[in-house]
Amino acid sequence: MNWLWIFAVLLVLGIVLILAAPKKKPEDKDQPILNQTGYLALVIGVFGLLAQFMSFTAVMLVFVLVTGLIAALNRFVLVKSRPAEQLEPSWIEYARGFFPVILAVFVLRSFLVEPFQIPSSSMRPGLVVGDFILVNKFAYGIRTPVLNNVLVPIGTVQHGDVVVFNFPPNPQVNFIKRIIGLPGDTVEYRNKQLLVNGKPVTDKPVGSYEYSESNLQFVATQRYRETFGSKEYDVARVENSPTLYLAAVRSFPGRENCNYDDDGFVCKVPAGQYFAMGDNRDNSDDSRYWGFVPDNMLVGKAFLIWMNFGDFGRVGSKIH
Repeated sequence: MNWLWIFAVLLVLGIVLILAAPKKKPEDKDQPILNQTGYLALVIGVFGLLAQFMSFTAVMLVFVLVTGLIAALNRFVLVKSRPAEQLEPSWIEYARGFFPVILAVFVLRSFLVEPFQIPSSSMRPGLVVGDFILVNKFAYGIRTPVLNNVLVPIGTVQHGDVVVFNFPPNPQVNFIKRIIGLPGDTVEYRNKQLLVNGKPVTDKPVGSYEYSESNLQFVATQRYRETFGSKEYDVARVENSPTLYLAAVRSFPGRENCNYDDDGFVCKVPAGQYFAMGDNRDNSDDSRYWGFVPDNMLVGKAFLIWMNFGDFGRVGSKIH
């Protein structure tokens, strides 16, 4: 499905409907339905087109600035020069109405909490496909929108944190993984044993774990409980699978900091970056394969499952 064309059609359709809509009469409470539909199509079309080339936050910022500018211009300039009997133009009415809503959503998503849906099985057994989670946006400092640089330091990333971040090879996509290596750490994964700075991360078997992948493929794994500093969480491993798929390792910035062989790898984490791995160790596309996560790509710390329409028993579960 070519979303670019769909949003482009909506944009054109919106303009056509707005031009074809009858004028609002003084006795009318609302804009004509044709006008309302046109502006809705126009907004969706513009938003969708911009989202093909910019992050969601950047698109929201554009809408905040444009609607805010129109609302301010109307209040301080245009309303004074408009005759009392003349109705407010529809484009000003909608911009003025949209602005506080868009601003509230923008502030909420940029500085407080952002929702995220688990798209894959890479974080099983703790997080499953269909989980809707909340991400704390200020856990690692209050950051500038879009640029994502820390404005006000609050907290720092810790070993074992479950973090949402922009996928380095394609920043428009968000990933969720567990932070295994902090800046300066040496991370080693060999024969299914994780070591950080030469010290093994304690794990113990706690039984088996089975799940279906896309309701088609049945996957059987062994469940292990890892203790990493003050954090304790479960991971899944397929014992007879390779520790690492060498053919899947890409070229990435800082690749010279890593050494790979048939038994595993060892990586030195560069300054200002992190090493992330999925809890489903043999079914996760993570830092082993595409490299390190720069600090300015962090979205926030995952902390709560707020919905799962397939399993309401998971609602309200904390993320460990």
